[in-house]
Amino acid sequence: MSISKLSHAEAAEQFIKDEPRTDWHDETLWFVRQKRDKAAHGLPEWEKLREWASQIKDHTLSNLDNYLKEFESKAQDNGVIVHWAADGEEHNRIIYDIITHHKIKKIVKSKSMLTEECGLNEFLHAKGIETVDTDLGERIVQFRQEAPSHIVLPAIHLKKQDVSDTFHEHLHTEKGNNDPQYLTEAARQHLREKFIESELAITGVNFAVAETGGFIVCTNEGNADMGAHAAKIHIACMGFEKMIPKAEHLSVFLRLLARSATGQPITTYSSHFHKPREGQEMHIVIVDNGRSRQLGRADFRNSLKCIRCAACFNTCPVYRRSGGHSYHTAVAGPIGSILNPNIDMRANADLPFASTLCGSCSNVCPVKIDIHDQLWKWRQVLVAEGYVDTTKKIGLKGMAFVLARPGLYRFAGKAGRAMMRMFPWLLNNKLNPWYKQREMPAPPKESFRDWYIKNKQQ
Repeated sequence: MSISKLSHAEAAEQFIKDEPRTDWHDETLWFVRQKRDKAAHGLPEWEKLREWASQIKDHTLSNLDNYLKEFESKAQDNGVIVHWAADGEEHNRIIYDIITHHKIKKIVKSKSMLTEECGLNEFLHAKGIETVDTDLGERIVQFRQEAPSHIVLPAIHLKKQDVSDTFHEHLHTEKGNNDPQYLTEAARQHLREKFIESELAITGVNFAVAETGGFIVCTNEGNADMGAHAAKIHIACMGFEKMIPKAEHLSVFLRLLARSATGQPITTYSSHFHKPREGQEMHIVIVDNGRSRQLGRADFRNSLKCIRCAACFNTCPVYRRSGGHSYHTAVAGPIGSILNPNIDMRANADLPFASTLCGSCSNVCPVKIDIHDQLWKWRQVLVAEGYVDTTKKIGLKGMAFVLARPGLYRFAGKAGRAMMRMFPWLLNNKLNPWYKQREMPAPPKESFRDWYIKNKQQ
């Protein structure tokens, strides 16, 4: 899997060189956003569900230690082996120990952003163990040695022709045949063989229920069920924030999840796992990997409410026009930009700045995470900790000086508009980052303030 080493701005510059593809990416994700809106507006109680979900998550995060202990106890009573991992390295080592203990050679995995976060595929590959991703989108990007560009739609950056070329290379399908049904059938035949041969299945977890010790995995393809039921060992990997107190709370989250993600009334498969079937072994690996640190940050703990629907991706104008790979992390988009600085502040210092702070992400979030507020707060933390470059730091200080002085701000605005009219080349040149790959707007004749004062009496 290849994750970009470029900063968000540098990777976005590469992505938008192909203008037609950028427009197509933007329109495709906006189409998903519109489907979400129709689905949400079809439920009169939508806002009430969001409020309930937010409150349930608030309560759970405030009592997480108790609910985790309750879950562990109930899961063990059900015959499940529970493991705790402090970080990604321990998570990978636990899974590797299970694999080597049973001398496993063939593994299938359904979509799990936690395993992407921990780099499990790369870790196992380095040990000589092949892991087959069985979600169709994930299998496509795995063939291409790319990271998923979206947490729900991993291959959304690819067109039919790209998939056809990839399958021709790896599955020997007919060259140039872009028919979706043909390509899907080819993937089905290929993956069916992997399912039958697999000895161990790895899945993610969407929700874990403290009351029962069970967990729920949501997929549209049924691949998690197929893998978990065909293999003799099932390992489920979950970040500890996946916890909810009671089974009755699932109805709130399952109604929100699919509508927010793709505009569906419900995910096609919501699979409930409580105990291993006869002769099977079931493990759950509960991972911290910086989550307890985030829980302790008062300004950022709400980010742990996330149910990974990606509604914030689909509405974000920056994500839609810069592509998921420009975020250079497993979880991209607005939510990734507030989760990843917690994991590595230096490596991800650019991400909170990849936003217009328009607030659309917070408006669509089904659990009411104040995403754009947290992006703004992360910027302040990163500047205070010295993780932004000198140019940006000087620029931000200059803007703060001007914006704190209304008279100076009005003078600067007037002078700037006049300069843009008389000497446009001062801005329209390669030294101005705002001029790169975009046309500068025509300067307005007057400021909004001037216009408002002139027209307010009418």
